[in-house]
Amino acid sequence: MQRFQPILAALALLSWLTVPSASGAQGAEHQNSLHVVAFGDSLVAGYGVGPGEAFPEQLQAALRDRGYAVEVTNAGASGDTSSGGLSRLDWSVPENADIVIVELGANDALRGIAPEITEKNLDQILRTLTERGQAVILAGMIAPPNMGSDYAAAFNPIFARLAEKYEVAFYPFFLDGVAAQPGLNQGDAIHPNKDGVAAIVEKMLPLVSETLDSVSARQMSDQSSPPDAAAAR
Repeated sequence: MQRFQPILAALALLSWLTVPSASGAQGAEHQNSLHVVAFGDSLVAGYGVGPGEAFPEQLQAALRDRGYAVEVTNAGASGDTSSGGLSRLDWSVPENADIVIVELGANDALRGIAPEITEKNLDQILRTLTERGQAVILAGMIAPPNMGSDYAAAFNPIFARLAEKYEVAFYPFFLDGVAAQPGLNQGDAIHPNKDGVAAIVEKMLPLVSETLDSVSARQMSDQSSPPDAAAAR
């Protein structure tokens, strides 16, 4: 029996080298996952919906169902204007996030805040995020009809103009297909219910997926490039 002990010891060592541990596999999966931050107001925060029914949670579930290794963080704050978002940007959106979905402006319009102020705030938010090197998806907003045509003419174009300026992905209207649809909104006719949130996620999914693919491809390219070439970018 003693003459077989060295062989058994070698086989045991080989098994440790060739079979990955569960913790190692989980670590690799976490390392390869992408981090998305949904940064906005109550439409992101999940006002009036239950656990797991807010936009970030439903988006994460939908993306994972499609095979994406992704974590979506809820950085929404009910009542936030663009000014409020700008003031908390640095501590609400970590610099290591891969993608930031910016959804702000609805409360600006509801309160009649001057569109030039909204644009200035959003401009600074996008400048900060793009200078960090983070991918951005800007979600647009449309002024409510009661604000009048002059206000809408000044407010509505802000988002497309900024998306073009900073060359970020653009989703023209966050509530597209949901606004003014009774069955998709809560009793206040402003905030989507869980079905309304699901409809938003479904409509935004192609753009979010495209952005995730682009970020993943860029990261893979950086990893495969020589250090000097990656630094040059």
